[in-house]
Amino acid sequence: MNEIQVMEIVNQALYLIVKVSAPMLLVSLIIGLIISILQTVTSIQEQTLTFVPKLIGIFLTIMLCGRWILNSVAEFFTYLMENLPYFLKG
Repeated sequence: MNEIQVMEIVNQALYLIVKVSAPMLLVSLIIGLIISILQTVTSIQEQTLTFVPKLIGIFLTIMLCGRWILNSVAEFFTYLMENLPYFLKG
């Protein structure tokens, strides 16, 4: 296995990580922004107020996107296992 193959696998793995984590990060970002705006408008300065809504939002996102996330990771793992002899030989 040469450096080009290693870099290609690392590149694909990093892209997969970004792709499957994006829905949860976006939901967390949006909920945090909404709660921050509400805290500013109402002058409530409680730092722990965003924790429960973010937790619920991320849980619901995992429930909705979980199958897609699992399929994406499984496809990448299958690709790695199918090409393992090629990677080891090269």
